[in-house]
Order: sequence, then C-alpha cells, then structure tokens
Amino acid sequence: MPEVPLPHATRLPPGDVLRLGTVGVRTRPVRTVLAALGIAIGIAALIAVVSIPASNQAALRAQLAALGPNLLTVAPGTNIAGGKAKLPPVAVDMIRRIGPVRSVSATGETGATVRRTDLVPAQETGGLSVKAARLDLLPVLGGSVRTGRFLDQATEAFPVAVLGARAARVLGTELRPGLPAPSVWIKDRWFTVIGVLAANPLAFEVDNAVLVGWKAAEAHLGFDGSPGQIYVRADDRAVEAVKSVLGRTANPKSPNEVLVSRPSDALAAQQLVEQAYSGLFLGLGGVALLVGGIGVANTMVISVLERRREIGLRRALGASRRQISGQFLAEAVVLAGIGGGIGLLIGVAATAVYAASQGWPAVLPLTALAGGVGAAVVVGVLAGVYPAVRASRLTPTEALATT
Repeated sequence: MPEVPLPHATRLPPGDVLRLGTVGVRTRPVRTVLAALGIAIGIAALIAVVSIPASNQAALRAQLAALGPNLLTVAPGTNIAGGKAKLPPVAVDMIRRIGPVRSVSATGETGATVRRTDLVPAQETGGLSVKAARLDLLPVLGGSVRTGRFLDQATEAFPVAVLGARAARVLGTELRPGLPAPSVWIKDRWFTVIGVLAANPLAFEVDNAVLVGWKAAEAHLGFDGSPGQIYVRADDRAVEAVKSVLGRTANPKSPNEVLVSRPSDALAAQQLVEQAYSGLFLGLGGVALLVGGIGVANTMVISVLERRREIGLRRALGASRRQISGQFLAEAVVLAGIGGGIGLLIGVAATAVYAASQGWPAVLPLTALAGGVGAAVVVGVLAGVYPAVRASRLTPTEALATT
C-alpha cells in the first residue's frame, strides 16, 4: 500500500487571522472595555496635549497677524534716586518725528482710583487703574470697541470713561441698548461710561484700565500731562532700528530712564512656557499609555490561561505555533486598536471643546492623529508578544490536559 504524504501546512489568510483575533474581544466585552480604557486615556491625552497647544499657536499667530508684530512700547523706568522716572510731556511729539514711525499714541497715569459706586471702600480697586488716553489710541493698538464708542473730540474734556475688557468685568458694568448709560466713581466724582473695549493681548494694561480723555484727566483728576506708556507703530523692516533710538528720542536728557519693549516678544515667551508644559503633559500621556499597554498584556496573559483547551484543540487539529501566536498577537492589536479608536475620538472631542471655549480655531495635526493610531498599534504589538509566545509554546497534550 503506497504511503500517503502528509498535507502541507497551510497559511491563514489575513481575514481569518483577524477573525480569530476578535474571538476573545467579542466574547468578553466587559474585560475588553476595561483593558482598552487605559489605552484610550493615553491616546486621548497624547492627542489633546499636541492639538490644544497647536490650536493656541494658531490663535496666537492670527492675533499677531491682526495686531501686528511692529508695535513697540515706551515707558518710564527708574531714576537715579531709585524712584519712578517720568517721560517729558513732549515725548510723543518727539517720537513722531522718527522717519520709520507710522503712528504714535499714549496713555498717562492719573493715580486716581475707580469704583463701581462711592459706597465701595477706596482700597477695593480690583487692581484697576485710571488712565488718561489720547484719541488715536485704538488705531495704534489695533484695538476695537466691543460696545458703545471710544473717546472723541466732543467727549475728551468731559467726565466720561471707556472701560477695558477686564475692567468692565471687575466693575460689573456693561452698556445695554435701550438702557441709560452706567456710571463709575473715579476719585471724587461720577464718570459716565460710553464704551467697553474688546480684549487686546498686546496691551493688557489697557484691558485693566478705565480710560478718560486727556483734557478731562487734567481738569478733574490732577493729571500732569506726562505720558505713562507710549505706543509706537513702526515700519516692519525698521522695528529694531526704531527700537534702538526710542529711549534717546523720548528722553534725551536721561535715556537710561526709559524702558523700551516689544509686546509680541512677551507673547512669544509665553508660548515657549506653554510648550514646556505641553512637554510635561506629553510625558504624562506616555505614562498613561504605558500603563494601558501593561493592562492589555495582563489581559492577554489571563486570556491565554483561560483558553488553554482551545489552544490545545487547535494544535491537535493541525494549527502551527505561528498560527497560534498570530491569533493572540492579532487579538492584542485589536484590543489596543479599540482603545486607540476610543482615545482618538475623546482627544479630538476634548480639543474641539476646549478650543471653542477659548475662542481658538481647533487644530488637529495629522501627525498627532496618525501618531496616536500608530502608538496604539505599537503598544498592542508589544503587549501581545509575550502572551502570544506563551500560547504558541503550549503542546496539545499539555493544553488538553488542563482541567
């Protein structure tokens, strides 16, 4: 009788490997969810940590493009005696003569306090200041009025005020159509509020101030006419050149008592700080992902122990070690993939909600999305290697002998 040759080992097509890999996932849904949760948290954290700073940077770039990086500020520093210096009243006109300077405006410190009513104690100022403002301040700052109107020639000499964005919130004062204009108590008299400004990230000191006309400040608040902060718009290509001569121009007698700065530089520094914090949170997201991977590995090891009979039966029917290891490796990848998909959705949703709450455009870098999916797959592979190898080393007799 001729000898019958043994059949050649067959390879499982990818579809069958995937189907076998989902058996444990489908039959144990509660364990699947709990094991995938750690992966989901890690992936969501990674995506959110990358996408939220990207959204912030996009908003910052848009703000700088709208407000312009060519804004310079001039302020008094300290004098020889260690006290606060003063800028000459003619400093604005002197700066305006610099060739590359496009426009100049200023505010002045009045030293007055502002309160919602005269019944509020004088020391409770909420950190707000009262500043004299020139009429061309908003165009130079690139600012805008949220409600009402700004100071003009008809109102600059009268007791009227315009509130910065934060000042309006602190004072609880808003202009509402159809209602009488509110008033605030400045020094020893009432000032009628005619406008509220929109927030300006390049001039936070204006956001925290109540602005009155230059002439009104001199007449009612004892203002001496000395500018406390000068805002300068220069040609884009000559910003550094203008910056280098502003101190000598604003105060020729004592240029060392003048502070010159570029507000956009402060925003750039703030961005660097936020990136540092993003790196920290990125590390925390990586730790969460590592913990999730350990959870998947633990789940797969338990699955191998529980399914020893299944493994032994498949080995007895001719399944090779490679097919057994491929089945459990695929199951680990599917499990991590489910967690990665859930984490992807959570990360995208968290980014969108947070960006919308801050008024930012929601930016989702493709590298972050692809990296999140890739990280889930890598974690699944790493977490499934040991359980898959352990399952493949079980012999049919050893596995079927399990009670």
